[in-house]
Amino acid sequence: MSEQIVMSKSDLKAIYESYNDYFNDILDNIIDILQKSVKLFTPPTYKRRVKSFNSYYKKVLRLKPHEISHGKSLIYLTDMIGIRMICAFLEDINYGVEQIKKVFEIKEVEIKGEEQKFNEFGYESVHVLVKIPDSCIPKLEGKYKDLKKISDEFVCEIQVRTILQDAWAEVEHELIYKSEFSPFDSPLRRKLASINASLALADITFQEIRDYQRKLQRELDNRRNSFYSKADNLLNDKTDVQDENIQRVTPFVKGTIDDLILQAIQAHNDGHLEDAVLIYTKILEAIDPKEKNIICVIRKHRGMAYFSMNKFDEATEDFKVSIDNDPKAFRSYYYLGIVYSIQKKYHDAIDCFTKSLEINEFQAHTNFRRAMAYFEIQEYEKSMNDLDTAIKLGLDPNECKVLQEKLSKKFGFSMN
Repeated sequence: MSEQIVMSKSDLKAIYESYNDYFNDILDNIIDILQKSVKLFTPPTYKRRVKSFNSYYKKVLRLKPHEISHGKSLIYLTDMIGIRMICAFLEDINYGVEQIKKVFEIKEVEIKGEEQKFNEFGYESVHVLVKIPDSCIPKLEGKYKDLKKISDEFVCEIQVRTILQDAWAEVEHELIYKSEFSPFDSPLRRKLASINASLALADITFQEIRDYQRKLQRELDNRRNSFYSKADNLLNDKTDVQDENIQRVTPFVKGTIDDLILQAIQAHNDGHLEDAVLIYTKILEAIDPKEKNIICVIRKHRGMAYFSMNKFDEATEDFKVSIDNDPKAFRSYYYLGIVYSIQKKYHDAIDCFTKSLEINEFQAHTNFRRAMAYFEIQEYEKSMNDLDTAIKLGLDPNECKVLQEKLSKKFGFSMN
């Protein structure tokens, strides 16, 4: 086959390597589009590569005669340049591929490794072959003008993988593809298969943890909004309605602490407050007293449940114990301040809000609640300052309207 190539290997290498900068410019342009267009929760990282000459040359030698361009020009292959888009989680692969499809003209999508048997050690990844947009191709002039006749064929393979899939691909390339032989020894093959399975399981586990965290965060947001709503109702002397349709859960709930926390928060959000308190109490009874961070979190959660049950003394105790176990627990200070506000202990409330802001100054709602407390003790200037800060930090102006109107009357000017 080698006689079909009109150039010597050294001449072909010189021509091929002369295009290196040109192809790197193309890759830079494609990556720039990907970075601007592909939006994932965790931004992906990108690797690029221009095919090494040795790999390129081996593939050229396998070409059929009619596939080889004669003369002193580049023999173009469709896989000379490629990009790896490396994602944090499995779900990001599908999201990433869908966004790539919206930006580029797709020539082919292939899932590598899906046909493998369970005991083989290849690793899946998605390969997307895209047409290179004209906007990514530098001017075809000078020594590059010979590419004009094939510029419509320019493609780039984008490999979309997780971090662990990419790590495996790097090692696999060294152990298998760059080696003189693949491992035939059964124990060695089993070891490789085991490593591959462990990495795949780790990817699945990471995704499950992320899914759990999302679900937990949704429940936490719902519970927090419910807490704020109740606080507003009580501060405005509105009647609080309790859900009496409580479905009991067994006190012998089995599972991890994370499972129990999620169950408790769901019970809280569903209005099953006594169930929530019961589960939180079981968690506290089960954990080591030295686990101060966990105690801080669980006491804070249980305190919010007690608050929703109008058991303010129990809520106060839980928030205080939460703070004792973690003096940096700014949310516990904040929630304790709300309880004091409802009990009209405004100076104590201001003290709690101030301590919370000393730990984390970027809290719009905490500034707002302190502004309300300052208003009640007739510290109107401080109230206005806190209100302005809350708005600057992004608090919805509609939430501030009532207090703004009250303050404007005290200062003797109209809000219109």
